[in-house]
Amino acid sequence: MSSLYLLLGGNLGNRETFLQQARERLAAAVGSITACSKLYETAAWGKTDQPAFLNQVLALQTNLLPEQVLHRIQGIELDLGRERIEHWGARVIDIDILFYNDLVLQTQRLTIPHPQLQNRRFTLMPLAEIAPNLVHPVLQQTIAKLLVICDDPLKVSVYQE
Repeated sequence: MSSLYLLLGGNLGNRETFLQQARERLAAAVGSITACSKLYETAAWGKTDQPAFLNQVLALQTNLLPEQVLHRIQGIELDLGRERIEHWGARVIDIDILFYNDLVLQTQRLTIPHPQLQNRRFTLMPLAEIAPNLVHPVLQQTIAKLLVICDDPLKVSVYQE
């Protein structure tokens, strides 16, 4: 079994429902969810003229290889109505692989660890909630430390329904 950390996010439609459906489909198709952060709300990152996002980090145990995980995640995104129209554009669901064990991988289709996670407070806050002592295999810093030194100015707050 391999340890997998995923970031879920979305800013269109009923955001909570899409995250719940993604969690259910991930548990069925990718592996067992062992930890789940709270929901966090933040303004859009990168392309800012769009609705606020809800984000959540999941820890899973999986028997799948990284490329298999990616394939299943993309299938779940499509099933839930994800359309890839513009880079960093609004979307009903986005699922990113953050970590797969301590693997460092870079292919045309997949980079692990996620190359921007240390720059994004909306990723680090929920990740630090469930895995503060996890060490980034490239940067050799814990998630808690990366959160402290992150200079992302976007406000991230626990989502209040």
